[in-house]
Amino acid sequence: MTDSGPVLPWLVIRQDENGNRYRVGRYATRTEAEKVVGRLDADGDRRRLYIVERMGGRAAS
Repeated sequence: MTDSGPVLPWLVIRQDENGNRYRVGRYATRTEAEKVVGRLDADGDRRRLYIVERMGGRAAS
């Protein structure tokens, strides 16, 4: 962490069909987090939703 905030501010969140949310990982850039979401979505399981969020606020992917 730096004086200006967290070094890894982008989160990947998995939400299941029951609305339960789990943090998958933290990343330095939104682009990096979106690449992870792309790989995770590739399995085609539509019972899970992967979301990119910035710490302290949402930025849906």
